[in-house]
Amino acid sequence: MNKKEIKLSNGMEMPRLGMGTWFLGENRSKDAEETAALRAGIDAGIRLIDTAEMYGDGRSEQLIGRAIQGYDRSRLFLVSKVYPHNAGRRKIFKSLQQTLKNLQTDYLDLYLLHWRGGIPLEETVECMEQLVKEGKIRSWGVSNFDTDDMKELFSVPNGNHCVVNQVLYHLGSRGVEFDLLPWLKEHNVPLMAYCPLAQAGDLQKDLLQSSAVKEVARIHGITPMQVLLAFVLYKENVIAIPRSGKAEHVLQNLEAGKVHLTVEEYARLDAAFPAPRKKIYLDIV
Repeated sequence: MNKKEIKLSNGMEMPRLGMGTWFLGENRSKDAEETAALRAGIDAGIRLIDTAEMYGDGRSEQLIGRAIQGYDRSRLFLVSKVYPHNAGRRKIFKSLQQTLKNLQTDYLDLYLLHWRGGIPLEETVECMEQLVKEGKIRSWGVSNFDTDDMKELFSVPNGNHCVVNQVLYHLGSRGVEFDLLPWLKEHNVPLMAYCPLAQAGDLQKDLLQSSAVKEVARIHGITPMQVLLAFVLYKENVIAIPRSGKAEHVLQNLEAGKVHLTVEEYARLDAAFPAPRKKIYLDIV
């Protein structure tokens, strides 16, 4: 990873490496450990934290709300997502208010539509724009949008105010590289990669056993998991939010963000797990 931050289309600076929180907060017996993981990340300089109202029905947001107490809110970059069925005039304002209450803050840095639903994009965009004007959110974006979805979004009034698209992206799932990533780059919309570690390799079992991954890990003195993160961050238009409920893993992710893969190392990984040469519809978990 070269740059630590990326400039969004509205001028905001967003960290390129953050902490994901899917599944965190769902088991109160792990509360202390997960809180410690988040605080260790913040203490080490990670400012970006991603969550969603869906995660544990708000319990992930509540965990973060507790973890960030005592820190300078202005230094943090908080992201949450709204359910598609809540992303219209009738429910989005109430949804956001609950999210802010859970996070114990009065604004979000970024609010995302979690995936497409039945509410017209034009209505959702109007609501997002109103929330920006009210100061409740600083910016908005989308998640799980494929290329055609992005084109449709940009065709509605103010749809081009979308600042990021969060999608599944890791070494073993590279379909976005065929057309989505180039389209996003052309329109100055960073790709925010969730599950960049392929859920600790569970999404593709052979990733961590790959001789290419192991060799790059050996060269840099890092773990195969850190290689997966370094691969995703190799492209400058990509943000990554690996999830971890353990402090040691959060700090390992931070170190992986400092790894600079050479062109040759990237090529070796690319050859081992090549990107598709035709359109592959968006991979979602």
